[in-house]
Amino acid sequence: MTERVSQQPEQDEPLDPAVEKVRAKLMRFVVINLGILFLALMAVVGALVYRSVSTGSPEAASTGPGLSIPPEGSIISGEITLPADARILSQSLAGSRLTMLVETAGAREIVVYDIDATRIIARFAITAQ
Repeated sequence: MTERVSQQPEQDEPLDPAVEKVRAKLMRFVVINLGILFLALMAVVGALVYRSVSTGSPEAASTGPGLSIPPEGSIISGEITLPADARILSQSLAGSRLTMLVETAGAREIVVYDIDATRIIARFAITAQ
């Protein structure tokens, strides 16, 4: 008959002091890097939250910094003076700047009008080469 030998689980032997030093350095390295990674992640999340909160409503952002939305029932009105025979071919609004393509007596020019200042701030003649 075979005899059963009772084996006890082997105990972990203590590490060599040099290996223990390397293990301790490695653990410190891992902990520090995980801490830095966590802080960087929190900074990104904080920036996203700040940006989403500080953007405000889309209506206020689209009107520009100086042009305010009038009270209910009223409108903003003004006058842009162009020559009598001028035709507006196209226009574009960006913030409080209105850009118009104007044709006067066969000549075309781009006119930039500032709504806040209520004046034409630029004229660009369009010529052929």
